[in-house]
Amino acid sequence: MRNALTIKKEKVNYALLLPVFLLILVGFVAQYGAFYADPTVESIVPLLKKQLLWTILGIGTMFVTMVIPIKYLWKLTPVFYALSLVLSGLLITFHDPVMAAATGTKRWLRLGPISFQPSEFMKLGYILMLAYIVTRRRQKSVSSSTLKEDFRLLGELFLVSLPVLALMFYQKDFGTSLVFISIFLGIVLVSGCSWKILSVGFGLIGILGVSGILLVLTERGQRILSFLHFKPYQFNRIHAWLNPFEYADSISFQQARGLTAIGSGELLGKGLTNLQIYVPVRESDMIFTVIGEAFGFVGTCVLILLFFYLIYQMLICTLHAKREFYAYITTGVIMYFLFHILENIGSNIGLLPLTGIPLPFISQGGTAYLANFIGIGLILSMYYQKEKNEIEP
Repeated sequence: MRNALTIKKEKVNYALLLPVFLLILVGFVAQYGAFYADPTVESIVPLLKKQLLWTILGIGTMFVTMVIPIKYLWKLTPVFYALSLVLSGLLITFHDPVMAAATGTKRWLRLGPISFQPSEFMKLGYILMLAYIVTRRRQKSVSSSTLKEDFRLLGELFLVSLPVLALMFYQKDFGTSLVFISIFLGIVLVSGCSWKILSVGFGLIGILGVSGILLVLTERGQRILSFLHFKPYQFNRIHAWLNPFEYADSISFQQARGLTAIGSGELLGKGLTNLQIYVPVRESDMIFTVIGEAFGFVGTCVLILLFFYLIYQMLICTLHAKREFYAYITTGVIMYFLFHILENIGSNIGLLPLTGIPLPFISQGGTAYLANFIGIGLILSMYYQKEKNEIEP
């Protein structure tokens, strides 16, 4: 047993771990700046201790995930997926009413003193399940891939996606729904489906996207979306995105303050203890504004380069995957991280609407923070076990 649990150094992908640990350090620095500038925070030490505990738990979980043999991961994938659905389904009865009133979404599960977001774990269960379905289907049709087989594959993927999106619809969590959609599109893109199907599918998605924007920007369109249970705060986010300084005293207060903070950092920033612009929820969704104001344009570029290097190392792992199952898992994890990075930074600098998506390893620790570590652990697992002789699932 001791030998089974021993992590061999030569099987650890340090090139992937390097940007992860650098981002963790940047996260601590950014958290310190956010708490230091927050007038409501009486003591920074307990908050940083909490972040440290989440980090220790995350690193431990990452290495445990890394050493799980592929044969067990394969067998347990349907169980993980089902459990993630059950946890999210509990939100129907046990969602946190305080967080629901504050955020307008029912994504926080309250079980006694414990409160967390099941959707973060459902992202990982969803990635595993999509990878499981594509791998199994491709092994059955290894001799030939026909349009009929491709449609069957897409049908199975849609079936496991429907309950996920239904739960997101109930939770009123549009931002997280987009994460699931990006994961779905990424895995479908590399699944080997015919380009005839993919070109039509992506064309329809493009048409729906443009139609959605047009609906949001017109009064009649907003009435249609209201009928589909879109809420006023969701429309306000669009208006705040398009005209942040026009509504700076109301619906776009957060965006306007964030843009002001980033702009005030100029080239080199003001320093970590000299943040002067108040930005709501700065330790979480708006953490990028701390980097922008404290370290300026240079600091934000360094952070973005770190994320580029992280994604690059993930891509290298995917390209060298010797097992299809791992290749699809890493693709899903890449899409998960990529969407979080682009959406968070994009919304902070005004390129995208604000959707409440945290920045991986930088935003304040919690369920999403732990899910980041598990995602990295899944990719490390592929590298750690690449020389082992388990039967290909």
